[in-house]
Amino acid sequence: MEQVVRFDNVTKRYGSSEIVTALEHVDLEIFSGERIAIMGPSGSGKSTMLNLVAGLDKPSDGEIYFEGRALSGMSDDEVTLLRRKKIGLIFQTFNLLPTLSAVENVSLPLRLDGMPQKTSIERASAMLEKVGLEHRGRHRPDELSGGERQRIAIARALVFEPAVLLADEPTGNLDSHSGGEVMDLLDRLHDAFGTTIMLVTHNLAAAEHCERRISILDGKITHE
Repeated sequence: MEQVVRFDNVTKRYGSSEIVTALEHVDLEIFSGERIAIMGPSGSGKSTMLNLVAGLDKPSDGEIYFEGRALSGMSDDEVTLLRRKKIGLIFQTFNLLPTLSAVENVSLPLRLDGMPQKTSIERASAMLEKVGLEHRGRHRPDELSGGERQRIAIARALVFEPAVLLADEPTGNLDSHSGGEVMDLLDRLHDAFGTTIMLVTHNLAAAEHCERRISILDGKITHE
């Protein structure tokens, strides 16, 4: 399998007067089409790993590689373009724009990339159909349930068919039934698109949807 993401001896520290080490000497390879769950208690460094892959943060030491290219060798514009075209992001809090309809939220990444409005709406509508919400396209986020909002967020993250989907506690704000539906949807979309998925979760039931599971504690991988 082709390597998509690699952590090479990555350490991440925060602070100046009081140093907090979020990750310490992490080595990890993730391959095309894999689903990997990253598990550990709050403050263990899980979300830091996703932020580093997305280029939202930079390692203090070591290197992150994406499709064989070191992120440190990219300009800020190149990292932004990488995130826009290659990386889908799903958050616990959905991060939908409240003034936009569902279809407008889903089409937003395409519009930011310069796609004409008509074409972007057509693609967003097709993606809403894949997540079972084509009938909710005109509704704003406050008119949708939590599970529906997360499905909209998933549609937005996958609308440009990214190489990697980063999911940070995607079931954290959902009840067990809605959370299970979201994970089943990710399974179906993984089968359809073959997207590599990095899932941060406290939820063992969610982690069991992934072929690989790693445990992290105090910034160090303790088990795989």
